[in-house]
Parts: sequence; structure tokens; C-alpha cells
Amino acid sequence: MANNKYIKIRLKGYDHRLLDESSKKIIDAVKDTEAKVSGPIPLPNKRTVYSVIRSPHKYSYSMEQFEKVVHKRVIYIYNASSDTVTKLLKVNIPAGVSVDIKA
Repeated sequence: MANNKYIKIRLKGYDHRLLDESSKKIIDAVKDTEAKVSGPIPLPNKRTVYSVIRSPHKYSYSMEQFEKVVHKRVIYIYNASSDTVTKLLKVNIPAGVSVDIKA
């Protein structure tokens, strides 16, 4: 069988610019090693809409809508070595981005 070892990195956040910046940092750190990078691959956004009544008593048919959008990206790293993993752990990710790493 072929060597199918890879590292999967999922990024989630409310701001798509922070996600793109974080994925660029990860890719730049990995390209210094001999690992092959695939991504960032954009995944479908999760959109949640909340409807809130504007007034507590009168005009209950008048509502405000608020929405929350979660943006997602996936990066695959193939042929990763121990040097690649140490460089990944040293990457500084902003506070608004959630990172999930699976090997």
C-alpha cells in the first residue's frame, strides 16, 4: 500500500480575513520543510439567524434579525516529518481562530 499519512488542519472563525491570514502563516511555515501542502480549501459556511422581538409588550410583530456566520478552511499536509510538526506548533495564530489538528 502507498504511504497515505497526512495531517489535517481545520480552521474555524467568524472573520474570514483572519482565517486567510492564519492559513497563509501555516502554509509558509510548512513550505520551509519538504512536506507537500494542499489547501486552504474553503468549506461551507454555517449561518445562524436569530429573530428577537423589538418591544416587550406592544408591536410584537416587529422583530430584529441578527446573524452569526462561521467560516471554515481545511489544509492537508502530506509527507510530514518531525521538523514539520515542530514548525506547525510554533506558528502564532490570532485569538479569533479555532484550530483543530488531526494526524
